[in-house]
Amino acid sequence: MRTRMLTSVVVLAMVGALGVELAAQRGGGRGGRGGGFALPPLLMQTDAFPDGGVVPERYAARGENVQPAFTFSNIPDGTVSFAIIFHDIDVAIGGQTGDVLHWLAWNIPAAAGGIPEGKLPEGAVQGANIRNQNSYMGPGAPAGPRYHHYVFELYALTENLNLPATAGRDDLVAAMAGKVVGKAAYVGRYRGAQ
Repeated sequence: MRTRMLTSVVVLAMVGALGVELAAQRGGGRGGRGGGFALPPLLMQTDAFPDGGVVPERYAARGENVQPAFTFSNIPDGTVSFAIIFHDIDVAIGGQTGDVLHWLAWNIPAAAGGIPEGKLPEGAVQGANIRNQNSYMGPGAPAGPRYHHYVFELYALTENLNLPATAGRDDLVAAMAGKVVGKAAYVGRYRGAQ
């Protein structure tokens, strides 16, 4: 009796999983076209370094400290502007969960399709990084046995944000609530010279 019940449960689970997969393939489930959960595949790319690759000194704080160029593609319908948060996820500050905020920018016009090297398109705003500076601060991890991971987070927004240039990450995240129609990320690794 117990074996028969266990077999029935396993068969029902397999049938249920098959039904979910078929619904997804027909567009009725997650990720399909039938109204389930689906986000457009927003992409950000750069020629400065490969996604997940080592960040060259040109873009590092100890190097030339130049903000890399990015192109944005597969931009979701309804996108008016973009915001970027750039941070080192391998550091915890002051015993808390916060990491090192290197750069943030918002109101990057969707029509620009990206950002050029070393500057932002007209109308974009740079917020305050961890040093309370309104500028790009490249990777600066010390020499050591491991690389730090630096993430550029890109958000596609349905409107421009009314934030002062003194705003920080918490202000930006709060202002973006309910306006995000796409997100992408690009990762660079860096450690100081041995």
